[in-house]
Amino acid sequence: MEVVKLNSSNFEEEVLKCEKKVLVDFYADWCGPCKMMSPVIDEIAKTESDKIKVCKLNVDEASDIAGEYGVMSIPTLIFFENGNVVDTVVGLTSKSDILFRI
Repeated sequence: MEVVKLNSSNFEEEVLKCEKKVLVDFYADWCGPCKMMSPVIDEIAKTESDKIKVCKLNVDEASDIAGEYGVMSIPTLIFFENGNVVDTVVGLTSKSDILFRI
């Protein structure tokens, strides 16, 4: 499964109303650590799609949502379940750490 690109108009439908656990990668195009994290996120989207839906949200394009979830540093990974935040990781992390949290 491919990574779902989020914005202010599809966030509720894609994340909050999703039946599966959802991982949202809050990032920006200019962010070096975000670029380093991106291949890991893409790989998880392909290999773990049976367990989790993987999404990306550009904080420059949807700053309202980033603010709503208190994203102050990027990359920030937020895990949602049944529309609720269940876990958060700020900064670079390993694939194994993300898989552990799924």
